[in-house]
Amino acid sequence: MQRCTPEIPAEAWFKSSYSGANTSECLEAAALVGGTAVRDSKNPLGAQIAFPAHAWTNFVAALQEDRVS
Repeated sequence: MQRCTPEIPAEAWFKSSYSGANTSECLEAAALVGGTAVRDSKNPLGAQIAFPAHAWTNFVAALQEDRVS
């Protein structure tokens, strides 16, 4: 299977400050040149997906405006 995201160093990944200790549904993100990658924090060796910068910016803006459920 071909890898769709670049190799990302472990130290590049971070959890949101909104992810508390009692939260089991967390994503980790990593800043990329030209975008952002995300993965499931419970399965860091699993699938990763990368979004172009404009798509990630629009997604975050929608969350801030509570347009995404």
